[in-house]
Amino acid sequence: MYQYTDFDKQFVHQRAAQFRDQLERHLAGKLPEDDFKALRLQNGWYVQRHAPMLRVAVPYGELSAAQLRTLGTIARQYDRGYGHFTTRQNLQYNWIPLVQAADVMDALAAVNMHGIQTSGNCIRNITSDALAGIAPDEVVDPRPYAELLRQWSTLHPEFAFLPRKFKIAITGATEDRAAIAWHDIGLQLKKNAAGEIGFRVLVGGGMGRTPVIGTEIRAFLPWQQILVFIEAIVRVYNRYGRRDNAYKARIKILVKAEGQKFIDAVNAEFTDILENDVAGTAHLLPQAEFERVARSFVLPAGVAAVPETPLAAFDAPQAYGRWLERNVHAHKLSGYRAVTLSLKRAGQAPGDATADQMDAAAAIADRFSHGELRVTHDQNLLLPWVRETELHALWQAARDASFATPNIGLLTDMIACPGGDFCALANARSIPIAEELTQRFDEIDELYDIGNIDLHISGCINSCGHHHSGHIGILGVDKDGKEWYQISLGGSDGSTISGASVPGKVIGPSFAADEVADVIESVIETYREKRSPNELFIDTVKRVGLEPFKASANAVRRSTATVPAV
Repeated sequence: MYQYTDFDKQFVHQRAAQFRDQLERHLAGKLPEDDFKALRLQNGWYVQRHAPMLRVAVPYGELSAAQLRTLGTIARQYDRGYGHFTTRQNLQYNWIPLVQAADVMDALAAVNMHGIQTSGNCIRNITSDALAGIAPDEVVDPRPYAELLRQWSTLHPEFAFLPRKFKIAITGATEDRAAIAWHDIGLQLKKNAAGEIGFRVLVGGGMGRTPVIGTEIRAFLPWQQILVFIEAIVRVYNRYGRRDNAYKARIKILVKAEGQKFIDAVNAEFTDILENDVAGTAHLLPQAEFERVARSFVLPAGVAAVPETPLAAFDAPQAYGRWLERNVHAHKLSGYRAVTLSLKRAGQAPGDATADQMDAAAAIADRFSHGELRVTHDQNLLLPWVRETELHALWQAARDASFATPNIGLLTDMIACPGGDFCALANARSIPIAEELTQRFDEIDELYDIGNIDLHISGCINSCGHHHSGHIGILGVDKDGKEWYQISLGGSDGSTISGASVPGKVIGPSFAADEVADVIESVIETYREKRSPNELFIDTVKRVGLEPFKASANAVRRSTATVPAV
């Protein structure tokens, strides 16, 4: 993990002190709401449906056990005893009183955490593959580059007030586990024939009202030039992006509208920065700076390759065997595995963790993973440094702490945003739909028979639940003040199982809230009827098309329901 320098620590503490001053002046009536709003957003503070919401940055998903304990303490002392891990590897609190906000920022700063640029029209938290640095298919460890991007973009004065929010994802593996094509900028580290490191650069991906897959504008860019090239991209966006319409302000709209003209403008800006760098101020990455940052991303003390160990004896409990199959992942280091702690269980929203569960996960990380965890894109926690010889003991500890549900990649391992229960933007609730589906598909044998499915739920068109990229996507919509839900099929986030990134297609008019679980069950049954032996859901959808699923979904529709034209 990246180790904060004295400068880094001073920076976050000064930022917390600055926010305290701003908050105190606002509460005293000396800083108007409109002026304070921009300042609180820059520190991750929203005003949601019922109370302020804080989004805490977890850069590229890396989290220490000490930091997780502090997050648990904040949940217990200032919130209602829990937090929510998001698809962008952050953590959100939903009930912290604004008068206590500065105390929370001080507590975060004490463990090198903050909410800087987790909101607002700026470059947001850099995300990455949760298996970064440990995946067998990894070509280049993306974490040092992600950290360099984080440091460069933090409070960048030129990019503090962009037309809209701006998201960057980076991977260094052959399989895309970071969904890079769905981001404003997606980066894939590669090596050319000479063994040199560079970036494949995608621009203009995004979800929301207009789902767009990113366009490749560089197949291979030398790594030393990546900050300059991103600077060129964001400058062009800052110059020409729409500011008159929030729905058309994302860079994806500019890229889609201008096409090659946008690419030409970026290349011209890039060339201009390099050729006219008389003062030597262009942000080319020096080798020494890369090495300084990369020194933080080495094997933890005591971790080294060891002989491999058989994972399970023939007489191991079935639950343990299934956990090994679903929650335990290959590792590039012999004798080690990565392990997912599932945050998907009945009675809790996907991604939620109580303060006690955070403490338990921190204790497990200290015992089994050298005090390190990762937040995954799928709203789970992952342990990156687990010895194979300790897997059975870890399973027992995870089971006792309710983290051992063997459903990773299955239907109940769903993604969901907080939805209308909390978010002021949401048209419908996500959490009750997720809970009903979790209860409906609670038989583990049935889940295993159904196989791998990405099910994603969003409470509104902003797509925080990534419904566009779900094999099954559920989108909450409003019709005459009532909650309805669109169902889409065939989406992909770009993983090997899913195939190339593509948005799902809606399979008809919306469904009432009390129909959704029946519709999903009908869609699943259609898959089981139509599938070939060992064929996954997404492959069956691609092979037979949407019509059989559309017919089965519409057959569920309540005879008394009024079908909205959305």
